[in-house]
Amino acid sequence: MTGTEQTGLLIIGASQSGVQLAISLRALGFEEHITLLGEENHRPYQRPALSKEWLQGEVGNESLIFRSAEYWDEHNVTLVKDQRIVEVRRTPTAEHSGSGVAVAESGAEFPFKRLALTVGARARKLAVDGADLAGVVYLRNADDALALKAMVGDATDIVVIGGGFIGLEAASSLKKMGKNVVLLEHGPRLVGRAVGEATAEYFLDAHRSRGLDIRLGARISRFVPAATHDGGKAVSGVEVTVGGGTGAEGTAAEVIPAQIVLVGIGVIPNTELAEQMGLAVDNGIVVDSHALASDGTTVAVGDCANMPNPVPGSPAGERIRLESVNNAIEHAKVAAYSLMGRREDYAGIPWFWSNQADLKLQIAGLSMGFDQTVVRRDDERGKFSVLYYREGRIIAADCVNAPLDFMAVKNALGKRQNIPADTAEAAAAVADPAVQLKTLAV
Repeated sequence: MTGTEQTGLLIIGASQSGVQLAISLRALGFEEHITLLGEENHRPYQRPALSKEWLQGEVGNESLIFRSAEYWDEHNVTLVKDQRIVEVRRTPTAEHSGSGVAVAESGAEFPFKRLALTVGARARKLAVDGADLAGVVYLRNADDALALKAMVGDATDIVVIGGGFIGLEAASSLKKMGKNVVLLEHGPRLVGRAVGEATAEYFLDAHRSRGLDIRLGARISRFVPAATHDGGKAVSGVEVTVGGGTGAEGTAAEVIPAQIVLVGIGVIPNTELAEQMGLAVDNGIVVDSHALASDGTTVAVGDCANMPNPVPGSPAGERIRLESVNNAIEHAKVAAYSLMGRREDYAGIPWFWSNQADLKLQIAGLSMGFDQTVVRRDDERGKFSVLYYREGRIIAADCVNAPLDFMAVKNALGKRQNIPADTAEAAAAVADPAVQLKTLAV
């Protein structure tokens, strides 16, 4: 099939969600041709290992690849690499059919009957003096990871900016590789958007006890340049104040040496194509519970999509944008049903994970809006969990090295069960690590 022939479905974004959408459609019996189009010059790959096992050299490139070239050929899917779509033109005579043409930056055109946007998100940039110096890097895709890995061998001092999942994962990996690592977090605690205060404190203590230099309340003034042998400029340090003050207020600025500065301060959903198409956008591409965008024909899936909260019992009208492998997979399955003419609500239990050194965090559910927490802690076995409640009902849990706690809460949420903690006796049972949580579910 040539680029000028109309494909049955054009999936823009060769991401986890894009790959899963193509796979799910074939499993459901979708027979038309599919084009899976990505702007990177790589076969579709898994991203979670980039900041951990791949960076440390524990897994190779091929282990990250989703499917073989033979798989796509056998399933009538054309994989297009290295094409960035900059415009989507809808067919004027088929206003509600969903057909049109996608135009790439190269000028190539890709006609389609139906369109899926699995365009993901991009790294949020840090706007300070010296941000364009050599050695200042981000870690969002394979090219970022390749660039970082090429630099690591010659570096002794590395500064990681951002105390979220990516920052902590990468900092832990780099520390394990023998580098001097300083992690700078602007906020008052780690992983501020994803976990509660008790979990944040646990991670702060755990990482510091493992030798990771973490500084909270850090204010980045600039990246300090140094001349290179070829006449260019590379980063040599990060000028920072810690604790919220400035030099004039009594907190002296410090320059932390660094041959590499890795910035991980969150992501921004890629909504430019959706905006150009006139689709509703609000912290992502607005979709309904069937993954349909505001035009009623385009589906938007994964990190780029803003959807109704899928957790059963969530407040009416509550919307979220989820960044996780699990969401990319489950949301793609819902979108596949929509493209097949079926309407299946996304009503799953979101879950997340993050591996940081020997700390394996698993999160079940969404803790936003909680009004009570119960902590389970077993220091002897290195297990730690926080259960979150809203109006007496379990809504989420953070579980560190506690997979049985994670599964108990995830299963309870899926079955609409509760793990009560509304009395002192019940809360004490939940907090007791010797009591299996699954036995408390009602």
